[in-house]
Amino acid sequence: MQALLNSVVPFTLIAWAERYVDASLATILNSTSPVLAFLGTWLISRHEPITRRKLFGITAGLAGVCMVVGASALDGLGTQVIPQLAIVAATVCYAGAAIYGRSFKGVAPAVPAAGSLIAGAIVLVPVSIAVDHPWTLHPSVHSLLALLALALFSTALAFVIYFRIVQTLGSVGTTAQAYLRVPIGVLIGTVFLGESLSRSAWLGLACVVAMTVP
Repeated sequence: MQALLNSVVPFTLIAWAERYVDASLATILNSTSPVLAFLGTWLISRHEPITRRKLFGITAGLAGVCMVVGASALDGLGTQVIPQLAIVAATVCYAGAAIYGRSFKGVAPAVPAAGSLIAGAIVLVPVSIAVDHPWTLHPSVHSLLALLALALFSTALAFVIYFRIVQTLGSVGTTAQAYLRVPIGVLIGTVFLGESLSRSAWLGLACVVAMTVP
């Protein structure tokens, strides 16, 4: 179940949906996972206290994401309904995974991380063989190195850290990392690509940072 919620279903949905949805709009839709985790914890599981501070935090973070990306990103909302709903469904999976992940309390983070990756591979490898025919592909060396880096650092190591955070910060706190993707992406774009930010974007970054401060 954890593998389906945390990797197989959301990764597949987002990979497909982002072929049709602009990255900025996808960022906003995907950053709603803390809101969904908050609602799921409050209305269903009730496994951790829901405070006004958390409510303020997720609201400020979401507002900050919208200001960083820009209101114009919402112009395409509703034009590609199915792909946009796919991203929302992926976001629901992320929120559900954070809530379900509390059941691994007391277990070494590497154990559920390894289980999720192995179970995900069992599901996706046969599908990839049937759909993509990998023996017909000819990836470059740079592509293979990028794949290796993504597998080791952005997936395997990230999952170990993820399950550790679930045990220490709880479901809502864990999903709040979705807000951090925006300032990190902006920082990379500013430093390496020479991009600049508007005043509203800087204000949005301040909201996101304020949300992540304990």
